[in-house]
Amino acid sequence: MYFLIRNSLDECSAEQCHDAAAPFVAVLTPLQWATESENFDMGIDFDISNDEIFTTKAEVNYDCLTGTFCIPIQSSGSRQTQKFSYALDETGIVFIDSGDSALTLVRRIQKMKKWKKPSLERFFYDFLELIIHNDLHTMQRYEIELDNLEKEILEDADGTDMSRNNDIRGDIRDLRIHYEQLLDLGQELEENENGFFQEENLRYFRMFSSRVERLYDAATHLRDYTIQLNDLYQSQLDVKQNRIMTVLTVVTTIFMPLTLIVGWYGMNFKYMPELESKAGYPVVILLSILIVVGSLTFFKIKKIL
Repeated sequence: MYFLIRNSLDECSAEQCHDAAAPFVAVLTPLQWATESENFDMGIDFDISNDEIFTTKAEVNYDCLTGTFCIPIQSSGSRQTQKFSYALDETGIVFIDSGDSALTLVRRIQKMKKWKKPSLERFFYDFLELIIHNDLHTMQRYEIELDNLEKEILEDADGTDMSRNNDIRGDIRDLRIHYEQLLDLGQELEENENGFFQEENLRYFRMFSSRVERLYDAATHLRDYTIQLNDLYQSQLDVKQNRIMTVLTVVTTIFMPLTLIVGWYGMNFKYMPELESKAGYPVVILLSILIVVGSLTFFKIKKIL
């Protein structure tokens, strides 16, 4: 598919794309690029498959700027990572994609965007913005989930499933890596080493880098939040365990003197006067009750219970 960057993104033929004075956008399959790359006169043999794409990056060459996009599912909202390549110079940009990820983004720009001052820089800015436009909503959704998880931990740590917290931390890790790569991409575009972009339009790439940096900071905050929730979960378990140990200690302390009484009168010496006393049994019962009540009162006063 071929498009011209005018006041809107206008679909055109391959011949119109190469002959027009306006900058162009082309979305080709790897096979189409292999057969038509010479028509774009970018001076590079750019042959890469989706299986070889692992990062989002930009590489400056003598006659063009090439790179790849690797958009994680947390950002793209799709079921699998979106991967495609691109090559651009001052005349336009070519996306090489074996799927439909790049074309879908270009179609959305065609449908949604109109420009008073059309340019290659403005198109590429809108394209980059579409890659991250849902990310703030994703961050907010993660934060709500983590807030709810924190409430569950405070109410009942034992019944809380922390696997979702670990999943979110993994998603955030992938997003932070993605943002780091986008920041490097934005800086590479802003440097404009080959002079493909107009100086007054470099502000678009600065705006993009600024937004990605804010998303990176938000992702870092959420990552720290997941770590804090793990610490909170462990501390709540420790508190509950300490309470159990406190109760066991109190019970043991209360029954220690009772155990002593049992051991003492279990010796059955012949001349133990209490064995012959009619009041011995009720006295021992009363003494045991007094010991239990006195111990509980002491622990209450000391706020141990």
